[in-house]
Amino acid sequence: MKKFLVLVALFLVIAAANVREVSNSQGWGRVKGWFSKLGLEQESQVGLKTKPKVETQKVVYQESVVINVVKKVSPSVVTVGIKKTTVVFDPFADLFDPFGLFPQRPQGQTRKKKIEQDIGSGFIVSADGLVITNKHVVMDPKAEYKVITNDNKKYMVEKIYRDPSVDLAILKIKATGLKPLELGNSDNLQLGQMAIAIGTALGEFRNTVTVGVISGLGRGIVAGDGMGAFSERLDNVIQTDAAINPGNSGGPLLNSAGQVIGVNVAVAQGAQNIGFAIPINVVKEVLSNFERTGRFSRPYLGVKYKMISQRLAILNEVPEGAYVVDVIEGSPADKAGIKVGDIIIKIDGESVKEKTGGLVKLIQKRKVGEVVDLEVWREGQIKKLKAKLEESRY
Repeated sequence: MKKFLVLVALFLVIAAANVREVSNSQGWGRVKGWFSKLGLEQESQVGLKTKPKVETQKVVYQESVVINVVKKVSPSVVTVGIKKTTVVFDPFADLFDPFGLFPQRPQGQTRKKKIEQDIGSGFIVSADGLVITNKHVVMDPKAEYKVITNDNKKYMVEKIYRDPSVDLAILKIKATGLKPLELGNSDNLQLGQMAIAIGTALGEFRNTVTVGVISGLGRGIVAGDGMGAFSERLDNVIQTDAAINPGNSGGPLLNSAGQVIGVNVAVAQGAQNIGFAIPINVVKEVLSNFERTGRFSRPYLGVKYKMISQRLAILNEVPEGAYVVDVIEGSPADKAGIKVGDIIIKIDGESVKEKTGGLVKLIQKRKVGEVVDLEVWREGQIKKLKAKLEESRY
């Protein structure tokens, strides 16, 4: 036993001497050789081989998505300007001027004033000069309009095609080689998905970008342009909290892939961060029809109505549907026998419901000249009628 302890002590002394020698002169090579003598080389190598590798990962931020979309679509987003002469009242016509410093003018004089300013937005949909905007942006038939591209090139609008049934217009400019925007699919939209709006905010700040989400679908609204000059009933529109200001009208609402999913049309009066856009699938139908016929040819039934939601239907003990407020004389609805106070509940067996787009969406799916079967609720009874859809005259 004493001999064993002596051998252990001698081993420790030799090991300490080797370590000092290595640290002073020979480096890691002597240490490795010493471990080899002890049979520990394999363990050491295993330890070195299992050292974890550090890998870098690419992180995609929301801001980079927005930046990429803006760079992609900006060359195709335009500003719409107006040029017109209007008559205005001169408030200085009755100016008191005892010293004769100002030229005398008759009391209550009016004068002509030339107006030239940016009034709205739009986006290019064909390389040969077709531009989409809102009908209310170009509603004055006596005015001249121009389109200004992102690189500040100006084009006079040669022709305007106004859709009679929805707030859309197609502008034709003389140009070639333009870059049209890619049109998405508004039927696949989801609540909460990213929405990017671009336009000329307040008719002054070109290429203004705002970002938000889709905050509602299938809305029915009385749309306004924010300036009090336009009001129209629109159904099945997209609601977004991406800021849409007066002047954004006609500009694109985009998804994160840079595809157009809607046409900005209105802001909610008395509210913040609530704007609306016409679904792009409506625009695609308009463009498809326009390319075939060279004009807007849309079927119409001829009623003014208010949608009755499920909640209103339950409260008033009536069915869901389109409550008829007025019937246009001589229209398909008038010929079919529809009356004020009727509730249109089905067209060709499809229920007329607010959440699925209402009456307008079902009519837009039909063609001019098509005969549709109507189910109408009238004073507690269901009546079945037929109507032959005609081309819209409005």
